[in-house]
Amino acid sequence: MIIFLYCALFPIDLIQVKKIISFYSFILFSTSCFCQQHFYTSFSAGLSNYKGDLGKTSLLQGKTDMVGGMGAVVELNNRMLIRGEFAYGKVSGTDKYDAKTISRNLSFTSKITEFALLFEYVLFDLYEYKFSPYFFTGIGTFKFSPYTKNKAGNIVFLAELCTEGQGFYKDRKDYKLNCLAIPFGGGMQWALSPNKRLALEFGIRKTNTDYLDDVSTTYVDAALLAQKKGSTAVSLAYRAGELPNAAPYPAGGSIRGNPKTKDWYFFSGLSFRISLQPNLKEHVYIYKPKTAKISCPTMF
Repeated sequence: MIIFLYCALFPIDLIQVKKIISFYSFILFSTSCFCQQHFYTSFSAGLSNYKGDLGKTSLLQGKTDMVGGMGAVVELNNRMLIRGEFAYGKVSGTDKYDAKTISRNLSFTSKITEFALLFEYVLFDLYEYKFSPYFFTGIGTFKFSPYTKNKAGNIVFLAELCTEGQGFYKDRKDYKLNCLAIPFGGGMQWALSPNKRLALEFGIRKTNTDYLDDVSTTYVDAALLAQKKGSTAVSLAYRAGELPNAAPYPAGGSIRGNPKTKDWYFFSGLSFRISLQPNLKEHVYIYKPKTAKISCPTMF
């Protein structure tokens, strides 16, 4: 029921639904070897941002979208945890937020489907303390597909237009829409009860692609692009023509993006965790900030 409720809130195709069910089932059944440890299921919702070749470099000045997620959490001990998570959201960017590129007039949106396996370290034992900072890192895979709206307001997917000559210009290859990411970040976690926790989290995703926004290197010659991919590709590779007193299409080889840096995206928000083990032992909370010691716990 949880899966179907989530899909109703964040519509995705049938293939992705099957992936979510398979992933969640794997995490659920694989926890049987941790029968002496606590197991939580988690739900999250929050904001998503992007950093790349479109828009301001500051997150506060860029576009903000929404993200939601669910997952499973297994305790290795009271301060070390393993998280398996699925997230579905959206990122977007536009040149109109940056005076340096506003004349280029590009914009994009992309839905993000992410699966991640994370290691989490909680600074203070939440069975003894009411709240604690925590940190996490891991590895993830995500699917994306940048799109924009043309002048008529219709959605056009950009990868298939090869706006920088992918597949036919020099050694540029079509970019993959399934990529790896390295998630890391942290936040503050509250123990509402021995089997319920609330967390405020900020997470960073370092990706291995520079085409999250469909912008990376240089312009390809307009005539060549029109010959290979048509006039639509030319009109969306450089959209200054939609503005008054627009500059002409740049010469082939002119700078369009920065290939030296990959794109990033960010998820932040609240997550709620609830234990699937209702008979957890009650703990008395002890908060002693002056005497709290940070030490490296044993694994088991």
